[in-house]
Amino acid sequence: MDLVQTVALSAGLAWASGLRLYLVIFLAGMLARFGYLHLPETLLVLQHPAVIAAAGLMALAEAVADKVPAFDSLWDSVQTFIRIPAGALLAALALGNADPAWVAAAGLIGGTITAGTHFAKAGSRLAINASPEPFSNWLASLGEEGLVLGGVWTLLAAPGLFLGLLALFLLLAFWLLYRLGRGLGHLFRSRNPETSR
Repeated sequence: MDLVQTVALSAGLAWASGLRLYLVIFLAGMLARFGYLHLPETLLVLQHPAVIAAAGLMALAEAVADKVPAFDSLWDSVQTFIRIPAGALLAALALGNADPAWVAAAGLIGGTITAGTHFAKAGSRLAINASPEPFSNWLASLGEEGLVLGGVWTLLAAPGLFLGLLALFLLLAFWLLYRLGRGLGHLFRSRNPETSR
């Protein structure tokens, strides 16, 4: 695996973990098991049948939970404590037996990518849940699943293109987080006028 593929795998696992952790573990394990994805020795455990089965079961549970308005936000709240460390770990382990300093750096950057993706997803879901109809929620959930599938395919087919698209996605995610933060701040100040003095 060359440097671009390694960096794309590390960043891709971190990014997809912020959206659908269990789905990306399931996909990586299955693709590696059938020879479509070359995993470094440090991630070979993902292709173990027990890991694939557990990830598949959890991916199914997440697919259902993520389509129930309001419950999806509760699910995302709990997943904050799972997705971010897992994304950091996957990003670090994707470097294989590299220098420990590079592995630690990959974990830090991977955790940041996972956190940015996760918080952009969770924040947009809070906004979507303000709508009483469930269709926008289902559409967003299906869109996230499609994004992960398309991202993994692009990661395998064109790692350089994936990294470019990831950079654009992260810029959009951080802009969205900034806008959501400003909107929440404005809402808080309008409901509590004494805090704006």
